[in-house]
Parts: sequence; C-alpha cells; structure tokens
Amino acid sequence: MTVLKVIAKVLEEVSLPIRTNFCFFFFMYLVGIVVSYAELPANREDASVYGNLWLELFFDLYIICILLSLIPKRVRCWLTGAFYVVAYTTSIADLFCWVKFQSPLNPSMLLLAAETDKREASEFLSSYINSEVLTSSVGLLLLIVVVHCLFAVWNIYRRRKNIRLPMWIGILKDKSACFIGLIAPFLLVISAVSSFHNKREMVQMFSLKTIGAVEHELTTPDCAVFYTPVYRLVFSLYANHLASQQIDRLVEAKDHAAVQGCTFDAKNIVLIIGESLGPHHSQQYGYFMKTTPHQVALEKSGLLIPFTDVVAPWNLTSFVFKNIFSMHVVGQEGEWCDYPLFPQLFRKAGYHVSFITNQFLPQAKEAVYDFSGGFFLNNKELSQSMFDTRNTRLHTYDEGLLTDYDSRLKAENKEHNLIIFHLIGCHVSYNRRYPADRKHFKASDYKQKRPELTLQRRYMVAHYDNAVLYNDSIVDQIVKRFANEEAVVIYMPDHGEECFEGKRDIICRNHSAKIDYDLARYEFRVPFWIYCSPKYIKRHPEVFAQIKAIRHKRFMTDALPHLLLHLGGIKAKDYHGEYDILSPQYNEERPRILKNTTDYDDLVVAHKRKTAMKP
Repeated sequence: MTVLKVIAKVLEEVSLPIRTNFCFFFFMYLVGIVVSYAELPANREDASVYGNLWLELFFDLYIICILLSLIPKRVRCWLTGAFYVVAYTTSIADLFCWVKFQSPLNPSMLLLAAETDKREASEFLSSYINSEVLTSSVGLLLLIVVVHCLFAVWNIYRRRKNIRLPMWIGILKDKSACFIGLIAPFLLVISAVSSFHNKREMVQMFSLKTIGAVEHELTTPDCAVFYTPVYRLVFSLYANHLASQQIDRLVEAKDHAAVQGCTFDAKNIVLIIGESLGPHHSQQYGYFMKTTPHQVALEKSGLLIPFTDVVAPWNLTSFVFKNIFSMHVVGQEGEWCDYPLFPQLFRKAGYHVSFITNQFLPQAKEAVYDFSGGFFLNNKELSQSMFDTRNTRLHTYDEGLLTDYDSRLKAENKEHNLIIFHLIGCHVSYNRRYPADRKHFKASDYKQKRPELTLQRRYMVAHYDNAVLYNDSIVDQIVKRFANEEAVVIYMPDHGEECFEGKRDIICRNHSAKIDYDLARYEFRVPFWIYCSPKYIKRHPEVFAQIKAIRHKRFMTDALPHLLLHLGGIKAKDYHGEYDILSPQYNEERPRILKNTTDYDDLVVAHKRKTAMKP
C-alpha cells in the first residue's frame, strides 16, 4: 500500500464519525452557533460570544459523533433522536428565557419551574407565548427544527421508496468526505488544545460539594464557561441538587430548634442589612466627602452608637447571608446549614418577623450569586418557618421598600416585632443605585482630593459616593419610622467594597485574591452601629449604657444572631454568651477568620509592625 493510500485511509477514518452522523453534526452545530449569537445583549456594543465557541463546539460534537459511531445503527437512531429532543427543547427554552427575561437558563429558573403548579404553568404559557415570541430569534430556532424534521421525513420516505439520489449528490458526498478528512484532524487537534482549559474547569466545577463552593468558583477569572444550553441545563440541575442537600439539613435543624423562654426585652428590633459599603467611604468614619450626613446627625444626637472594629466573615453577599442568618459561627463544629436560622427562633419565641428585601426574591433573571444567597430564604418551608410577612417585588431604588412597609407590612406588626430590611444599597452598578435627581457628587469634586485618578475613574468614585449618600437617606428614613416607638435599630452592610482605593486598581471586590491587609480592610471591614429610640433608652438604660461601653470591642458579624437573641430576651440552646458582644461572657479574643482562611487580626498586627519599622 502506497503512502498516499495510507494517508487517504487515515483521513477517511478520521472523517468517518462526522460523515456517519453528518445530519446530527450539522444541525447541532448550527443550533449552537445560532443560540450563542442570538443571546448577545442588544444594548452592549462590546458584547461578544464565548471566545472558543466555534472550536469547542466542533470538539464536543466530534467526540459525541465518535461515541455514536461505536453504537449499533438501530440503537444509534433512537439515541440520536433522544439527543435531538433534549438539545432542541433545551435550546428553545434557553432562547425563550433570553428573549423574555434577558437571561439564559440558570438554577433559579429551574427552581421556579419545579415550584410551579399546572395552573401557574398554563397561565405563564398563555401570557408569554405569542406572536412576538414567534417573530423573535425563538422563531428562527423553531424554523431550524421544522427544516430538520422535514429533512428527516424525506430521508425516511426516500429509503422506503428506494429513491436514488441524483449523481451530483453522490459526487458531492465523495468530495466532502475527502474535504472533511483533510480538515477534521487539524480542527480536532486545535480544538482539543483550545478547549482543554474550559473542560478542566468544568470538571472542577462539577466536583464541588456545596452551592457556596460553586458560587465562589464562579468568581475566579478563569472559571468554566457553560456556553451551550445543554451545558447550562446540566449546571443548573447540579446547582439545584447541591442546594437541596443544604435545604434538607436546614429543615432538620429547624425541626430541632427550641426556645426555652422569652422575656420580650424589646418591642421592635430592626435590622438593616446594607450592601457593599466599607467605613472608608463613610463620613461617619472619617471619609473626606459628606456621604452620611444623616447618620452623623443621629450620632451627634447621642442615640446612635457606631462601632469601630467590625468585620464581615466574607466579601460575598450570599456567604455573608448564610453566616449572619445561621446560629453557627465560624470555628464551630459543622456547617451553617446544620444550625437553626435566627428568625426561626424569634418566631418560636413569639415575635412577629418581617423580611423586606430588595435582592432575594425568586425571579427568573436571578444570577447564581443571588440563587446561592437566596435559595434558603425562598424555600417555601423555610420561609414560612422564618417570616410572618414578606414583600413581594423588587424595586429599582431602595425607597420602594419604604413604600412596601408603609402601605402594607407596617399594618401587620404585632406587639413584639423583628423587622429585617435588606437593601440593594451600593451594589454595582453604582450609577443605578440612586435616582438622577439625587445626584450630588461630581467627578470634578475629586480633582484635588484624588488627583491620581483619571477622569473616568473620578466619575466612578462620584457615582459610588452618590450611592452611599442615597443609602444614608434610606437608612435615616427607616430609623425615623421607629424613632417614636420603643425600638432598637442595628445597621450593617454585608461586606465592604473597593472603588480605586489608594493605589489599587480594583473596583467592586477581588474574590480570588489572597487576603492581605489592604484587601481585608477595604472589603471585609464594615460600618456597624446600634440606634436606640428615646423610649427604648428610657425602658432599658442599662442596655444603652452597655452598648456605649462596648463600641470599641472587636466583633465579626457571623455572631450577629447571638446579639439579636440577647436584645430580644430569647433563651435558646443555640445561643452562646461567648459570641454575644453584649454578654459578660463575650470572648473578644475569638479569631476573626476571613473566608475560613485568614485571621484578620493577624493581618492588623503584621501591618502595624511593618508600619512601625518604616523610618
């Protein structure tokens, strides 16, 4: 056999998987490309498809074609048909979600679908499936399906009637076999090399054991890209599987939660959870811009006591929420989901509990980060065990939460209440966190204060400070609603935030970096204060005096539930005085471990030592 014949034979064998399954390869490749380009955001000129789309899709389909070629033809037909059903159904659903919600398939959508009954599903379909959908990119995808079906029917008919193909088609098939044989090896090698990283990251993603670990992995810059609807479906199923495991443990912890007694030491306990704010942008903590004038005024009135040394356990909202809602603290045995959630104990004790959030409501467009933070809050059984009342919709600005409270939720209050406000606060994008008529700071205001910043960065800092200023007004309005009642109000953001601090070129947060002193002080340190109304101070002067006395103690917000139970007068086996900053048993030396890896106070000591050594 000559060398040319050997090469021809090899090329023929390499092209065989595609030629044997050419219809499958062609239509699946076409659908993958069409969906990817159809889901590009129309309002972003810089939007682009996944960089390795064309090659990785070739690689994936080639591997599938090899596997199909190894299966007997009769079984292969059924298997291919099943794959068609899954691929087309998933792609249509994915593209439909994009057209209607500007989001592809994600874990939240699957969770919502699983909780939807027949009536709700019928109403949803009748509301959303209309001519507008059919004339969108979904219609194009349906047209591809129809063409594929017609082609398949014609092929079956041709074979049964023994209709021969025209000679030119036979010649074309022979030529294409040679062409496919020539390019397939080259594309296979190139696509395998270029796809290796993403495949390795996918394996890493699917080896993780908790939904929190999945979320944290997604914050890394080189995380897996689930670039096709089928991949997104598999990932969403996996994420829901991980979440359900923690839900089961939370339900078990709920069933074992117990309250030994309650003295109802406060009529109203109000917890305000902010978003993405560190003390370095708070006027109250020494920032050069007047970003928190209302909080400063409350402090000057003597009713608001700011704490000076408070950190969050994580710099990611969902992780923080799990830590501050669970009675578990960092360093305790087990995980957060093995312990009761503090609102459950308040309800068991007899408090009326309200949760008013501008982030964690079930919605189709919810990102994995919000899903990870909100899945336990939105689980029907757990939500009913924690909350008597909740708001039902999200708002562009946090003032919408005030309207929710005033118009409906306030009337639901009882004699003793725990009211939790969860703000969107200063979350990126900053320019969307305050109304246009509330703009106060301008880029020019920072020309002398931050001369090292470019004009674009000064605009960004101005937007952020405007968001902080608007947040200050919302917090003030919440306090005013309880100023004439017997109430204690606690304010804390979930974590800090960076907006070109010092010489750092960082905005938002750096989740994947090793924690050093600068990252810790900007992203983990948080403002924290307690406001006591005049009526509360009159009834509990000793508690108010104690709050003033402990304002400089070290504290980490994972221990917040123990402080809340103390203020509520709730006795429970899951309460521990060593974690309660108001308790005489409080252990101020408890290590404040950030992200389960780094001791914050060790960083502070090392920084002070380093600073002292400088000439």
